[in-house]
Amino acid sequence: MELKNKVKIARVTNGDLTQQELADKISCSRQTIHSIESSKFVPSIELALKLARVLNTKVEDLFYLEDK
Repeated sequence: MELKNKVKIARVTNGDLTQQELADKISCSRQTIHSIESSKFVPSIELALKLARVLNTKVEDLFYLEDK
């Protein structure tokens, strides 16, 4: 199984935030947001919760497991 996400979709539909704006709101780098969106980095639980809060959604709506 592989962890996938809908962070980019949520970022664009919830206020049309740039990667940098989202990164600033959750105190991380723009590169971290890019890596999460491209599934190259799995965020910590804390970071996932911060993303969900800022994007007004649930963690389980942002992240999901997909069969390879």
